[in-house]
Amino acid sequence: MNKIRQILRMYNQGRSKLSIAAQSGVSRNTAKKYFAAFDASGCTFEQINALNDKELEDFFGNGQERPPDKRMLALQRCFPQVDKELKRTGMNRRILWEAYRKEFPDGFQYTQFCFYYNQWKARVNPTMHLDHKAGDKMYVDFAGEKLSITDKETGEVIEVEVFVAILGASQLTYVEAVASQQKEDFIAACEDALHYYGGVPSAIVPDNLKAAVTKSNRYEPTLNETFADFADHYSTTILPARAYRPRDKALVEGAVKIMYSRIYAPVRKATYHTLATLNIAIKEALEVHNSQPLKGRNYSRRLQFEEVERETLSLLPALRYEFKKQHQATVMKNGHV
Repeated sequence: MNKIRQILRMYNQGRSKLSIAAQSGVSRNTAKKYFAAFDASGCTFEQINALNDKELEDFFGNGQERPPDKRMLALQRCFPQVDKELKRTGMNRRILWEAYRKEFPDGFQYTQFCFYYNQWKARVNPTMHLDHKAGDKMYVDFAGEKLSITDKETGEVIEVEVFVAILGASQLTYVEAVASQQKEDFIAACEDALHYYGGVPSAIVPDNLKAAVTKSNRYEPTLNETFADFADHYSTTILPARAYRPRDKALVEGAVKIMYSRIYAPVRKATYHTLATLNIAIKEALEVHNSQPLKGRNYSRRLQFEEVERETLSLLPALRYEFKKQHQATVMKNGHV
């Protein structure tokens, strides 16, 4: 913006266009565009110079932008469906490009198709760097901020933990309030999430909390025996996120932040005396959240789940998981424990 001001100042002083371009270090054609925009505006240099940088950028930038042509508009309308279809197992960009060319024979070539799709995706969701395949992973974590219930008799406010799970491809989210982060509550919440989805993903990605991982390690963490047994019961795999690597579970980290506004805000308007009533209120707010259209797309998490991910989940076992507790004891000399 300072360079534009400098160019216009010299132009207002009556210097030649060639010397202005040479002194400012821009091409003559670029300088001519600024001169033309300045002359067409009918404003004085003092009026232009009084604009702040953002106003100056809009003043000289918008006039240079060309409206997208019909081919580009047609391509951009295809991108939400392309983004959804890419989550299907075995689907790739070339297959979708071929389908696009059948519908629009005069459309863009494959390289341009991929280039404009990457631009659209970066603009719609600039933080998503991983392409999640349908039925691949369920990310789980506890929210940092807690909710609370109030004892009906004593009036004591009891803080409770909030469990959050999210499927990678559809981003369908599950939220539940539990009494603690102990393995019993954690595993029960994971199980409730699987039954909420109506199926089992290929892997569950937890944080390095004690209920899931007894010994953290960058390459081979030691899983909690009960949690590993739970995974065997549901025929899935546990892939703990690496310690101090929040990007490994960025999806659920983002889901937790969204929950603060879409779940916590409406739920905190009332008082609850039991976990059951609190979870009923959470479920109502959760359904509203999952039914809202995703930003920049014409479909919701729920719709994307039903169309893309539900069929890829493995079937639930006939029976729920039954907790098993193991204890070690020393046998005394008289044969008793």
